[in-house]
Amino acid sequence: MQYIGSTSRCGCDFPHATLQNGEWPEIEYLEYVEQDSERVAINKGNREALVDLLRESGDSMVELYGIWDGDFVEAPKVQESIVAETILDSGFLFKERGFYRVAVEREN
Repeated sequence: MQYIGSTSRCGCDFPHATLQNGEWPEIEYLEYVEQDSERVAINKGNREALVDLLRESGDSMVELYGIWDGDFVEAPKVQESIVAETILDSGFLFKERGFYRVAVEREN
């Protein structure tokens, strides 16, 4: 198990949707977030660094779980299987309390 932080030294700067009342409402506001060029650049850099780290792991499958520190008791709210390249998509947001199985193909 490994803790992975972003440019904010925690996971907060990974593009994400925060769970509110059992839903992820920020997903609806993605177009608004994409208008902020500084946020777009930060998101892009964090996406690329995460995918690079996953590829460097040497594993073909990696599990990621987005939770708050100390909040380990509750089960995931959603489980998804994705390929690492999905993380690079500007429309992709990690869902808070989401559990991801990420298929990783190492670059040559």
